[in-house]
Amino acid sequence: MMRIRRLLRRESGESGEGRIPSDGRATPAERAAYLDTHPEVVHADVESMDTETRAMYRDAREAAAEAADEAASERAARPFWVRNPFQLGFTITLGVLIALLVGGMVAELSAVIMYVVAALFIALGLNPVVSWFERRRVKRPVGIAIVFLGFIVIIAGVIALVAPMIARQISLLIRSAPTLVGDISAQDWFRDVNQRFGQFIDFDGLLDMGQGLLTDPDNWAQVAGGVWQAGLGIANGVTAAIIVLILTLYFLASLRQMKRGFYSLVPRSGRAKVIDITEQVTKSVGGYVSGMVILATLNATLGFIMMTIVGVPFAGLVAVVVFLLALIPLIGSVAATVLVTLVALIDSPTAAITAAIYYVIYMQVEAYFLTPRIMNRVMSVPGALVVIGALAGGTLLGLLGALIAIPITAMVLMIVKQVWVPRQELR
Repeated sequence: MMRIRRLLRRESGESGEGRIPSDGRATPAERAAYLDTHPEVVHADVESMDTETRAMYRDAREAAAEAADEAASERAARPFWVRNPFQLGFTITLGVLIALLVGGMVAELSAVIMYVVAALFIALGLNPVVSWFERRRVKRPVGIAIVFLGFIVIIAGVIALVAPMIARQISLLIRSAPTLVGDISAQDWFRDVNQRFGQFIDFDGLLDMGQGLLTDPDNWAQVAGGVWQAGLGIANGVTAAIIVLILTLYFLASLRQMKRGFYSLVPRSGRAKVIDITEQVTKSVGGYVSGMVILATLNATLGFIMMTIVGVPFAGLVAVVVFLLALIPLIGSVAATVLVTLVALIDSPTAAITAAIYYVIYMQVEAYFLTPRIMNRVMSVPGALVVIGALAGGTLLGLLGALIAIPITAMVLMIVKQVWVPRQELR
């Protein structure tokens, strides 16, 4: 690195630092040293690794240094020409067919892949808690048992508390839906809106149409069929949840072995950089998942208290939906605000305005107070990329896709900053 800086000064004619010297002026060892000490490069925390991974990492660092010392100057690029056009065309066609086959297999196994991704995501979210127990001198198997059993108890407790309340409120919603629609026309705010804008929009006709749909027995028969389908969907969801929980336990127990197995597939001289990025990604994903769950729980709990005080209908059911929406960064809070405001409008405009004001204040508190302390900057992703990633992930995989899109975006940015940017500065 010192020689690179000296070469830099001689080329630029300045006493300070400037651009990176060209490849012809720096040896392979100097280039490797620069890539290893670039300001954007962050190395893995050796102290947080287990003994075997730590030994593998140190061995890989030594191998990388030896490979840089023994590297010769770059070879000139060999010219490319087609010796056998038929063989080249056959190879390309075969590659396309294999790609189509793999794509079809992935499409058929999409449900299994989602189970695996969800289980791995949950395991990475629970792993920081297991590591916390390990730092308190609790053996890892015991810590895994404590964390996993606690996770199961929390989920079972939430379901036991929320499921009956949701069932009651859904039943109440079905019984009172026609009355709620009819009562809207008797409220002062509706009369005022109808007087102001009734000449443009037939609000009475819209209400009559909605009330007719709700009171038509044929429509309720279709709803009953939908409820049956929903019951089948719930049964499938319970089965999927059991599969995901079993996979989560396996992944949590063998997470270190899985990472070491992945590291062993990488060439020894390039293994250190892969370990650096993988350890950072797994640590960031774990902190991100646990942080988002905590923020979503706070959002739903405080929102439920507010809705109960204000008198928003079906507060328990709405709070569950708010929790699911709050797992989506940026977009989720806005969507939850719109949902709660619209539901509160059923009761009165005052309740809707109060709910909207509450959520505007809560989003500011969450953005400037809760998120920096809970997330602890585990994911540094620009806001525009967060929105784009959440929209793309939600379109592809629904809620799970929106949730994992942010860590994937952060991982890509991490690779670009720590691998691509330093190499570009050497050109």
